[in-house]
Amino acid sequence: MSSWNETKPLEQSQADIKRRKNEHIEICMNEDVEGWGGGTGFDEYGFRHQALPELDFGAIDTACEFLGRNLKAPLMVSSMTGGTDEAARINVRLAEAAESRGWGMGLGSLRAAIECPETAHTFRVRSVAPSIPLIANLGAVQFNYGYGVDECRRAVDLTEADALVLHLNGLQELFQTGGDWNFSGLLNRIELLCRHAEFPIGVKEVGFGIDGDTARSLVDAGISFIDVAGAGGTSWIEVEKHRTSDPIRQAAAKAFEDWGTPTAQCVTEVRHALPNIALLASGGLVNGVEAAKAIALGANMASYGRALLAPAIESAEGLAELFGRIEFELRVAMFGIGAANLSQLRGTSRLASRRMT
Repeated sequence: MSSWNETKPLEQSQADIKRRKNEHIEICMNEDVEGWGGGTGFDEYGFRHQALPELDFGAIDTACEFLGRNLKAPLMVSSMTGGTDEAARINVRLAEAAESRGWGMGLGSLRAAIECPETAHTFRVRSVAPSIPLIANLGAVQFNYGYGVDECRRAVDLTEADALVLHLNGLQELFQTGGDWNFSGLLNRIELLCRHAEFPIGVKEVGFGIDGDTARSLVDAGISFIDVAGAGGTSWIEVEKHRTSDPIRQAAAKAFEDWGTPTAQCVTEVRHALPNIALLASGGLVNGVEAAKAIALGANMASYGRALLAPAIESAEGLAELFGRIEFELRVAMFGIGAANLSQLRGTSRLASRRMT
């Protein structure tokens, strides 16, 4: 058990970073890493069909604004990867598709680029995505391991990003061999960053969800947007279970198979607590109807992660087709309830719980 508490220097070798990043991609592609058995929670809601929508489908408007940039749809590529040559190819392909379709994009954790500058190019996609919002990404826990405002500025500068999101991945770190355990005092450090940063700061989970109370504390600290990253998609406990050789962690992962708050519940909680915060819904989304439900529940944007990974690896054509399908599904759902634009979708009374009361 002594290995659980090993102290690590700030610097990691490039080989270690590349190995971890490649393993994450391979495991997400080849292993069953689905988390919460109850799903994202969107299946618990259904739209009441409008047989007479009084709309021209071609005139439905999905345009929106996020981080000062205009988008064709309220859709995002979630933060996923970087740090290796394969990750660089994935990021460029995702960025090209996002630019073409008018989606936003989050980048993978830039800790690799900060500690191994040789990997910085694997995150740089602004040249192929000049007009969309890009979000740099760092782990909030790194504030307890030597990081500060300067590292955050570097992450934003080297990617020409419009904002920085801090990910909260406490349970992943506990199951990760050599993970960072000290999550104490982070709210104060986040508040300090928000005071000094010249760019918007957001916060996201990594698949277990953000509740309303936590979101309110983060907004009070000064953050500008929240990505709930709820349960129902990839479980990073399951991912790390496949990476570790520790039998205790491998066995303990089973006890957390149903851990986390489903994405739909996170969205409703956070929106109820914070009527005006910019809110992103991610965590297990795979189609455009789920995006419509997320927006009707209160999200401003819907974000997709592992659902895009395989197409991004396989071909640009397949990825473009998936982007197009998700957009079409969103627009059809809007047509099916008579919502001509996103404002009408957010204000619809046609989304109802399927639970019997």
